[in-house]
Amino acid sequence: MALLVSLPGGTLTMAQILLLLLSAACLQTGNSMGFNIENDYGFNQPANLSGVQGGSIEIPFSFYFPWELAKDPEMSIAWRWKHFHGEFIYNSTPPFIHEHFKDRLILNWTQGQTSGVLRILTLKETDQATYFCKVWLSTREGLMSWQSISGTQLTIVHAGLEDTGGQGNPSLLNLGAMVAMVVVKAVVIIPLYGLMIFLWWRQRPAD
Repeated sequence: MALLVSLPGGTLTMAQILLLLLSAACLQTGNSMGFNIENDYGFNQPANLSGVQGGSIEIPFSFYFPWELAKDPEMSIAWRWKHFHGEFIYNSTPPFIHEHFKDRLILNWTQGQTSGVLRILTLKETDQATYFCKVWLSTREGLMSWQSISGTQLTIVHAGLEDTGGQGNPSLLNLGAMVAMVVVKAVVIIPLYGLMIFLWWRQRPAD
């Protein structure tokens, strides 16, 4: 038996009612997750990067937005570190570099472009943190600003560990492997020699 609901324009079955409710729920979920095309803006940054202490690292970024730029658009790029509301370490306009990164930050980005690279030189152990890019730009609807939500987690490793996954000095690993091979050979060969001596002793002629 099917449940019927009478409406001024006709009659709906329970299956039709459930389908309508499901469609409404899907639309509501889509809006709550930010699928509205008018809000299609954001950042692209790698989630994780690693660099060698004393070396350098490049953090690529790109951003996108739905608005039409102003007639004479102005863009400004900034970077934060440690957390979403952390200190600014770099600003393109007006120029600013955090004291901790003095003479160690280079932004490879051209005014008007939507992608670029932040380069950190002479990496220090204290540079290990999360880095967030932020942009300001002028559109026909006014000044807009947003930044990366998750950022890029930078891990600093000591020189000599980057090729071994941080497991230790390669020469020590090779030495350990050689010792292990010698032990295995000894375990296999010594019993064989003992068996050969025993068989020779059993087969030797009696005096």
